[in-house]
Amino acid sequence: MTLLELYTKYNRVWIPDADHVWKSAEITTDFHPGDDVLELLLEDATEYRFPVDPSQPRLPPLRNPDILVGENDLTALSYLHEPAVLHNLKVRFVESRIIYTYCGIILVAVNPYKQLPIYGDAIIHAYSGQNMGDMDPHIFAVAEEAYKQMARNHKNQSIVVSGESGAGKTVSARYAMRYFAVVSKSGSKTRVEDKVLASNPITEAIGNAKTTRNDNSSRFGKYTEISFDKKYRIIGANMRTYLLEKSRVVFQAENERNYHIFYQMCSCADSEEFKNLRLLSADKFRYTCMGGDIAIDGVVDKKDMEETRRTFSLLGLKEDFQTDVFKVLAAILHLGNVEIRSVGDEKSSVPPSDPHLTVFCELLGVKADELVRWLCHRRIVLVTETVVKPVPKERAVNSRDALAKQIYAHLFHCIIHRINTALQVPGKQHAFIGVLDIYGFETFDVNSFEQFCINYANEKLQQQFNLHVFKLEQEEYMKEDIPWTLIDFYDNQPVIDLIEAKMGILDLLDEECLFPQGTDQSWLQKLYNYLDANPLFEKPRLSNEAFVIQHFADKVEYQCRGFLEKNRDALYEELVNTMRASKFFFLGEFFQEKEPSTANSKGVKVKPARPPIKPANKQLRTSVGNKFCSSLALLMETLNATTPHYVRCIKPNEEKLPFEYDSGRVVQQLRACGVLETIRISAQSYPSRWTYIEFYSRYSILMSHVEADLSDKKQTCKNVLQRLIQDSNQYKFGRTKIFFRAGQVAYLEKLRLDRLRGACVTIQKHVRGWSRRRRYLRMREAAIILQQYIRGKRTIRKMVNAATLKQGWAALVIQRHWRGYRMRQVYQVVRLASVTIQAFTRGWIARKRYKKMVEEHKALVLQKYARAWLARRRFQIMRRLVLNVQLSYRVQQLRKKIEEQNKENLGLMERLTNLANSNSQTVDRLQSVEVQLERLTTQKASLEEKGRKAKEEASLTIARLQKEIEELRLEKQNLEKKFDACIKETKESFDQIKRNLLDEKENEARLRKIAENNAEILRQDHEAEVEALKQEVKRLKEDRVSLQRKVEEGAQVSADLQEQVVQLTKHVKVIPELRRDLNHLQNQRNSLDRRMKEQSEQAADNIKKIIRQLVGDVVDEEKLLGLAPVDSEKIYEPDDLLAAFEGLSEATRIVENHQKDVRERYETQVEGLMLKADHLQNENSKLQNLFQEKSNVNEDIRQEVSRLSSENSIIPELKQQVSELQRQKQELEGVIKEQSRDIAEKNTEITNVLQRRITEESLQRSIFEEKANKLEEAKMELQGRIEELEEETDHLNRQQLLEGEVKRKLREETSRLTAENMDFEEQLDQKDRLIKKLQSQIKCLEISQKAKNTVSTIPKEYLGMLEYKRDDESRLIQNTILDLKPKGVVVSMIPTLPAYILFMCVRHADYLNDDAKLKSLMNGIIVAVKKVIMVHHKDSEFLSFWLSNTYQLLNCLKQYSGEEDFLKQSTPRQKKNCLQNFDLSEHRQILSDLAIHVYHQLIRLMQKTLAPAIVPGMLEHESLQGISSMKPTGFRKRSNSVYNDSESYTISSILQQLSAFHYTMSHHGMEQSLIRQVVKQLFFLVGATTFNHIMLRKDMCSCRKGMQIRCNISYLEEWLKEKELQSSSAIETLRPLAQAAWLLQVNKSTDEDAKEIAEKCTELSPVQIVKILNSYTPIDDFEKRVTSSFVRRVQSLLQDHEGSTQLMLDTDYRFQVTFPFCYSSTALELLQVPTSLHLDFLTRI
Repeated sequence: MTLLELYTKYNRVWIPDADHVWKSAEITTDFHPGDDVLELLLEDATEYRFPVDPSQPRLPPLRNPDILVGENDLTALSYLHEPAVLHNLKVRFVESRIIYTYCGIILVAVNPYKQLPIYGDAIIHAYSGQNMGDMDPHIFAVAEEAYKQMARNHKNQSIVVSGESGAGKTVSARYAMRYFAVVSKSGSKTRVEDKVLASNPITEAIGNAKTTRNDNSSRFGKYTEISFDKKYRIIGANMRTYLLEKSRVVFQAENERNYHIFYQMCSCADSEEFKNLRLLSADKFRYTCMGGDIAIDGVVDKKDMEETRRTFSLLGLKEDFQTDVFKVLAAILHLGNVEIRSVGDEKSSVPPSDPHLTVFCELLGVKADELVRWLCHRRIVLVTETVVKPVPKERAVNSRDALAKQIYAHLFHCIIHRINTALQVPGKQHAFIGVLDIYGFETFDVNSFEQFCINYANEKLQQQFNLHVFKLEQEEYMKEDIPWTLIDFYDNQPVIDLIEAKMGILDLLDEECLFPQGTDQSWLQKLYNYLDANPLFEKPRLSNEAFVIQHFADKVEYQCRGFLEKNRDALYEELVNTMRASKFFFLGEFFQEKEPSTANSKGVKVKPARPPIKPANKQLRTSVGNKFCSSLALLMETLNATTPHYVRCIKPNEEKLPFEYDSGRVVQQLRACGVLETIRISAQSYPSRWTYIEFYSRYSILMSHVEADLSDKKQTCKNVLQRLIQDSNQYKFGRTKIFFRAGQVAYLEKLRLDRLRGACVTIQKHVRGWSRRRRYLRMREAAIILQQYIRGKRTIRKMVNAATLKQGWAALVIQRHWRGYRMRQVYQVVRLASVTIQAFTRGWIARKRYKKMVEEHKALVLQKYARAWLARRRFQIMRRLVLNVQLSYRVQQLRKKIEEQNKENLGLMERLTNLANSNSQTVDRLQSVEVQLERLTTQKASLEEKGRKAKEEASLTIARLQKEIEELRLEKQNLEKKFDACIKETKESFDQIKRNLLDEKENEARLRKIAENNAEILRQDHEAEVEALKQEVKRLKEDRVSLQRKVEEGAQVSADLQEQVVQLTKHVKVIPELRRDLNHLQNQRNSLDRRMKEQSEQAADNIKKIIRQLVGDVVDEEKLLGLAPVDSEKIYEPDDLLAAFEGLSEATRIVENHQKDVRERYETQVEGLMLKADHLQNENSKLQNLFQEKSNVNEDIRQEVSRLSSENSIIPELKQQVSELQRQKQELEGVIKEQSRDIAEKNTEITNVLQRRITEESLQRSIFEEKANKLEEAKMELQGRIEELEEETDHLNRQQLLEGEVKRKLREETSRLTAENMDFEEQLDQKDRLIKKLQSQIKCLEISQKAKNTVSTIPKEYLGMLEYKRDDESRLIQNTILDLKPKGVVVSMIPTLPAYILFMCVRHADYLNDDAKLKSLMNGIIVAVKKVIMVHHKDSEFLSFWLSNTYQLLNCLKQYSGEEDFLKQSTPRQKKNCLQNFDLSEHRQILSDLAIHVYHQLIRLMQKTLAPAIVPGMLEHESLQGISSMKPTGFRKRSNSVYNDSESYTISSILQQLSAFHYTMSHHGMEQSLIRQVVKQLFFLVGATTFNHIMLRKDMCSCRKGMQIRCNISYLEEWLKEKELQSSSAIETLRPLAQAAWLLQVNKSTDEDAKEIAEKCTELSPVQIVKILNSYTPIDDFEKRVTSSFVRRVQSLLQDHEGSTQLMLDTDYRFQVTFPFCYSSTALELLQVPTSLHLDFLTRI
């Protein structure tokens, strides 16, 4: 669509106006090509005919739709031209009270002449980190963009702030530097950013002055480089100055002032520091009173002087330097008051008594006569001589003023140099951002050399700006793949060449200055001659003392008067020498001649643009213009090497009235500052640029259903646009954006408005039709009802008479009876049915009840049998348990018996060994006897010889002997017969006795082996018990000191001990059962003894019979009774059986009397037995010593126990003993398990040994049988055996006597020790030690008997304390705090377990009354938690976990402190567990502070995580689809507009993050009160951040956005309800946001609306309400803007409201955190330390 086609009816245009520059008019008739008039209707309802040339129609510019008016960026306007820009700025400035507007890359800043609340630190932090197009235009946004590009692109940046005097350049530059100082804090302690800001008051004091246009006008240009290091922190700054207005020192126009510093000094003339300067009031000095008024409204010079001196000190400029500066400034004032008188026409003089001259010379240390002489005279150097010539008064006054200007200029540059030195900090500069505060284009009624230089500088800056804009535009087209066409833009290079080229204005000026006789007129004539042909140079028609230059902004006429003098800036050499000879060193340095600087010109080391002035007599000196060109070239080189950002300051009116807009004045500045040139360049190509997403969202209403259903939004936009605009040249498709020609967006808006208007008409049509139909139907229904009633009344009136009434009454009676009859019939039917139903129902209920009873009966039967089975099962279990207990007791008793029998068996084994040895010795003796027999044989031979000799002597006796032998033979035969019979009987009885003895021996051997094994086990247990008792005694002795301390707290522990005694008494009930088992075992033993006694008696009878048969005929009855065993009570013992056997051997000994000789032969063996008896006696003594030691130990224990019992009747050591028994439980269980395994193994071994021994016994039995056969066959062998038995009998008798004595003593000692041991056990039973041990043994036996069904053990009673050694404290801290991970399994089960473990350790230290240990532990805990927080300060898991544990530890310290306030909900057991010895209130305070620190650290981390999602989720995302539509964005968002469908933050993202935080805190066991505080703080952040962005984003202030915000708030409320956090008051923190959303939605037009706003917006301050109203932006044309009158009405209603003057909410505000005491029901004594924590060095007490 062409532009001409848009000039249709109802569209509006702009027409020129003399007063307002442009005014709006509406087209009343469509314009067609060829028309010569455009019919218009002005806003005041007057008609206007705009003439048009049909051949070349130049129509007035079209006006943008209202929806586009007030945009943040002027380039977002559809029509880009001067009236559109002017109107948009006016709407934003006057109606919305917004002073900043983007125009492409330019920030237009309109001076409001009023302090606005938009520069606080909260605003700075709000803009920090934001993209430039995301927020409302602001100087902070430009500064943030420069800072971000410097950090991202590693390239230096520049901010060019320009504008005419009074536009606010200095303030804008100051705010930009303040932003850098706040955002980029320096890393050093020197606070460089404060010094950078402190330099502003000084430079303003010495370089700013009041002018007719501005009260604080900068009279010099300043480029401040702010240096940054690699971390982009400020490390220094440097300033360059340009073209100081020195003439202001000696001359000020009407209503203007000199530099501020002079008036500040004069205001302090009475102070002590300035008395020696002899200052007067400012109106008494010539240099300060020329402008008339010496004061400025609202400015206190004395206060400003204090600020100036303070900043001098802050920059490190010492008092001496300040004093020197003030001396020079005072001397300049006094110099201006030096009176120069005229002496004739060509001479002048100064009175020697002039007081100001005297003061000037005294202050500066110069000679008065030299100064007076060279003020009034001039030295002329000729070829042959030097002439001193007087000068007239006018020349002398000029010399005085030139000296004053030169001194001030030197002082100014000196101060700037010292400031630069103070701002330099050691460190390498990585990058810098330059802030250029320079004068804008100026045109006055009288323009001189200063305006010429200023406009020349602006020409150079405009050229650089045009090139930069052109470059950015070209880059934009290339990035979007749009064909680039050359754009014609204004190039001001010809004007620059006119000024600076060879034979240009400055070149001719420098040439004329070289001539001594050169004048302004001669120079002007040269300009006319050389530059007349240049079209940009003109000669005024009515003046011969001026010239005109066509600048880029306007034509300017310059007066040539004073050009040469200002360009020369000359000072006579004589005055310079006078100043150089000054005794005031500070002044002398100003005029010292310096060598030319060889420093590079790269701008790294920046110096003042004006170097020191060279002596006046040097003809090749540098002129002011030349210096300015050089410094300007350096500036342009610096700007070209950086990325520039432009700020154009606009002065809205000349009267300095707040928010007053003079369109003529503004448009003049817009033309001068290049804003309109930027608009023109943009408008020549494709000024309107929309992203595909923006276009789709805005114009989806123009799409068909088929087009809207496409998934490719980019292709959909292309299809729609090609259908709507046929001319493809009117738009271009880029990669991410659509480019439109001027006016096309307005055409699309018209189509959109038409579609919406048509939709509205359709909706209105249907709604109105529905409403009318509904109304008609209601009326029709009402009419019909009325007709019915009227017709009924009429019919009734006609039909009512007597007959009718009777008939009616009769009908009623009939109806009554009929209805009664019908009702009775129905009732009877219903009654019958009800009875039937009830019968069936009752039968069904009865059957159901019967079935239920049967089922219950069956259930009872089942229960009976089940319970019987369960009872039997329990009985069997109990029986097995009792049997196990009995077995354990029997094992203990058998162990004691086996131990005794083991000792006896050892003696028997030794005796058997001795018998074997004696048998071997007997064999040896027999061999020796044989040897003797041989020897006797030899002797016999000799004796035979002797016998033959004595034969004769013996022959007589032989006969006698033969007789005797014959008698003896007869007797022998008789005896042999009797012996054979006895042998046979003895053999049979011996075989029977042998078989009986073998059977008894087998049984006895089996019992002996079992007894030996049991005795061995009991012995080992007894030894282990004795060793444990020794260790116990040792430990008791070691703990005696600690027990003495514990006696003091016995009273406190008594209650706990009593409770434990009560529990222990419950266990004592088991003792009677055990005693019954013992009695049962004793009965069994007695029965066994009786059986053994009976068997022994039978054996004794058999032995008596054998003895009687053997020796009945040989010995008398008394001896026979002595041989038989008499003590029948002892014969059942195995030893007594052996004694009986020995008695049998004695009987055989009596039969054979010849064994007496053998007994003498065995005396040596008896001696050996005696030695063995001695050895046994020694062993017995050792055993006695051992038992004596045991008795001594027991005695010591009894003494210790009695002593402790006397000290404390409650026995305080019971607690320690119980804890020790608990600790030994695990060890005893392990030992008993090992013993059970050993017993099983030993039982197996015993079984094997018994089997082996049985086989051996069977073998021995067979051997015995063979021996019996041999005895029958060999009589002599039997006699030899009898002899051996006699010998062994004798030996055994003696040995038996000795062993009987030893056994007797051993039995006595054993019985005594057993009695003592029983006494000792009774004492231990009193302390419940053996009860605990017996219970543990019973449990172990139960576990061993039931491998699968483990019987649960009775838990130990713990005290809720953990014992550790002092050396293990570091391990405790390391494992519990430093190395603990919040995601562990143990931590997940009990989140606050570390806090409980640490507190239990604290309790133990308190229990021991160990102050050093307690303090060390608490300090270690606090230091470790701080270390963990420091290391993991970016991990919310760790912070949440340790906040929970620190809070829990703090609660534990409170709950167990013993204070009554914390014991109200505690259980009796918890009250007993309170700390006893120490007050930990100080540590509680430290822990509380630590918890607060962790809380704030967690809040900061959560806020940092949540912050990026707040604005996109709460403001930008459409949670209500289809209610909002995007508006076009300007240039500032183009660099950030990338077409993609990537997922962004939504309200769900915020809720998910909040849920994640809530889950983390809940998972870590954080108390609900603390979670509520965290949620409240996070909700405040959400509300404050969202609210602040509404304040700073005009595009968010719309009705639809208010609906969006309220919807998101409802989501947050639902989240609070879901998490049950309604009581956290979190939703109250969103009240300002909710009221702001309501304010966006409510009507804003009438007085009632204003009152409602004033009443309901209680959470908003008046400033915030007015800001929202001013920023309200309609999305569609159907919405209305808020009028200025309505805003003023609301302001008047809010005058009495008290509220903050701050525009923003402080997002860094922290609600006061509290840690309320929370009772914990966790029982410390039930807590167990998991093995995964590796805390095995801790012991539960």
